[in-house]
Amino acid sequence: MPSQPGHGGSPSHSVEDYWWYVARSDLLRTALARYAVNAAVALDLGSADGPSAGWIPHVADHVVSLDIDPRGLSTTGICGSAMALPFADETFDLVSAFDVIEHCEPEATALAEVARVLRPGGSFLMAVPAYRWAWSDHDVANGHHRRYTRARAAQAVGAAGLTIDRVTHGFATVFPFFAAERLVRRLRRGRTEAQDIAEIPQVPLLLNSALTRLSRLDSKVLARADLPFGSSVFLAAHKPSKPPTETHQ
Repeated sequence: MPSQPGHGGSPSHSVEDYWWYVARSDLLRTALARYAVNAAVALDLGSADGPSAGWIPHVADHVVSLDIDPRGLSTTGICGSAMALPFADETFDLVSAFDVIEHCEPEATALAEVARVLRPGGSFLMAVPAYRWAWSDHDVANGHHRRYTRARAAQAVGAAGLTIDRVTHGFATVFPFFAAERLVRRLRRGRTEAQDIAEIPQVPLLLNSALTRLSRLDSKVLARADLPFGSSVFLAAHKPSKPPTETHQ
């Protein structure tokens, strides 16, 4: 995908009841929380998009929040870039990056930074947008550089030296609506530039509620199995433990 200019931040902290943010938080927790057990210290990248990671404090004793946009950070959050994390090697037991890596160019730099700050045995949880064919003005407005398949996401994370534990799609039940909406955007073909904070589609209250309920069906499946398609890719991986040091008598 073509490179895009920088993007300021997410509207999620001002519209937390929007169906997609509510559903994504539930889906991420269902799909990935099991891979984040026993985390003493966690790093949440892209914390200005707070609703997605509201469950992280329930699986980690202490959470450090980092975002390039300070507007969505709490007073204790750190303003910084995923491309050059301001932390020492092997600092965290858990790193989460929900809809962050698609904003990073090159992605290998951001993923190398994730691997660097993870402790051996630590977990990495990621969400990224799915399918190259779904590229539209929405991606441009949000400052994306790429969209992913499950194989593409696993390859990128594996290349950073992490071991893949799970890769699945999310938002399968609402996928027909997503595909139709992307088709309309392609037919419209309006010229769009990256926006500081991109606008979210206006959804009537009843439709907002219906889409939220539909997405709960995904959670029921994700608790037991992977989803073969959907508008997002969710991934869990871990940093291999170091082999024991040999001692010579």
